[in-house]
Amino acid sequence: MKLYKPLALLLGCTALVSCEDKLDITNPNQQTTGTFGYTSQDLEECVIAAYNHIRMEGTYARVGYNIDVCRGDEVWNSSQVWYLPFDDLNVSVTDEICMWPWRDWYYTINVCNFITYRTGDDNSVLNEQMRRIKGQALFLRALSYFNLTAYYQCPTLITDYNAYSTLDGLYATNNTYDEVLDQVEADFKEAMELLPSRNEGGQWAQGRATSGAAAGYYARVLMQRHKYSEALTVLKSIINGQYGQYRLMANYGDNFREGPKYENNDESLFEVQFLDYGSQGTDDEWTPVNTSPNATQGHAIESNFGPGDCGGWADLSATPWLYELFKSERTTSGSLDPRLYWTIGTYEPEWEGFEFGNVCYTLPITADAPFVTNNNNGGLPIAKWTNLRTGMYDKVVTGLHCGINLRLMRYSDVLLRAAECENEVNGPTDQAIAWINEVRSRAGLANLKKANFPTADALFEQIANVERPKEFGCEYGRGLDLIRWGFFYDADRLQQIKEHNTFRRTNDKTRVKESVSYAEIGVDPEVKSSYDSYQEGHEFLPIYQGTLNDNPNLHGNSANESTSNRSYFESNGWKVRPVVK
Repeated sequence: MKLYKPLALLLGCTALVSCEDKLDITNPNQQTTGTFGYTSQDLEECVIAAYNHIRMEGTYARVGYNIDVCRGDEVWNSSQVWYLPFDDLNVSVTDEICMWPWRDWYYTINVCNFITYRTGDDNSVLNEQMRRIKGQALFLRALSYFNLTAYYQCPTLITDYNAYSTLDGLYATNNTYDEVLDQVEADFKEAMELLPSRNEGGQWAQGRATSGAAAGYYARVLMQRHKYSEALTVLKSIINGQYGQYRLMANYGDNFREGPKYENNDESLFEVQFLDYGSQGTDDEWTPVNTSPNATQGHAIESNFGPGDCGGWADLSATPWLYELFKSERTTSGSLDPRLYWTIGTYEPEWEGFEFGNVCYTLPITADAPFVTNNNNGGLPIAKWTNLRTGMYDKVVTGLHCGINLRLMRYSDVLLRAAECENEVNGPTDQAIAWINEVRSRAGLANLKKANFPTADALFEQIANVERPKEFGCEYGRGLDLIRWGFFYDADRLQQIKEHNTFRRTNDKTRVKESVSYAEIGVDPEVKSSYDSYQEGHEFLPIYQGTLNDNPNLHGNSANESTSNRSYFESNGWKVRPVVK
């Protein structure tokens, strides 16, 4: 017995020490910013949270994506409700929907600021995992602010997580458009240095931001500020493989299908990840504060685009101008541009035997029985980001259910942007034409010839109003292009996009493909152009009045005041290229 007393005493002391240690253990269910984020595992969870936030209602799951789509001149609001003020560019400061992108992008920024706070300023001390963590946070923060400037012009710039600890930090004032974009440039540039290329990242890079994604977006923001020479250097580096190997997919349609065979493919620089159809949960999560374990984790773009007869909400339609643009040029073999098939859901005799044929969600389309988007107002159905042409099912399951990843940047965008920058810097050159022809060749179109474009104005017209709308029609980004090109600040260009966005509201399905003339407005009550309602300054969204009321340090932007941005555009020395017929 005496032999056991010391052991018993030791065990007793050990028990006391253990109890004392347990008092200092952090409850994993009650973590705070004071105890969380000091390990790579914690920060990996933060990165996942940041990626999740770009799949919210106000970011890319629905409204945040569609606002820019209908801001473009190749799409109109066929439901005449919900997105109508965004389509007409006259949204009210009291419209709560226009606040949702502001709300959701700042959720993303908050998480990214926490990551950069924990990873510090000295990148030389970071191991490879931490470099990737910080690089992704910088990319997603830059993406957030890029979208905030694209919509709200002069948002509040917060990059220091400590700023949230004071009321002055929380209730900060606006920053200028240039101040925010300076930070966006810096973040994308740093992310380019921290992140691996898609080749170096291997399986890790599937679905994540890479140095190629950061470089592509860095070029985009440079072009938004007319820094064409700098952007051209970056775009050439991407083309030359400095940030990984990219190529055009042989089949254009492979960019708009779901599944591992098609998503995160060789053409994709960055895309938003959504779970495939049938593998999701059942609960739609529309805001960042929902935490359902059964969340659907899909997007609702398909619901907005889908025709009413197929269960869709029938909100957005392609314009007759875009349809006629596709029809105006045939391939070298005499067939239609295959991009039309994947962009607009119309009946064409040439589609018999092509892909899934003349179908709309597996339902047959015939010449006598075409589909329109909205049963009351007509409209050419948009096929992109939907399963209208994939043969997967016969009707839309509305809500956040579509599993097609949104490809936010494709290699074709790199090529056409490089051609645009080359034209801006050096005029029409063989190299600019070659980059354009690489994209056209995939569609089977004849090569352009430099001799047909004697001036930079002529080649710009081809890029802006032929090549880009046919390659990217009904995708996010056209609204941003119209702003950077200054089309709202020139009478001829404004008139041009008014003509592009002229459409007929009719429930007569036989008239769905009709070419519509802007001259018919005021004569035919069914004919309208969205831009006729445009108010100066409303190429941006107003900052929501409720947000201004909550933060007295904030002030409105050009949309709040209905003031023109022409003077800002011209004061930078930027020119609007004249219309070339």
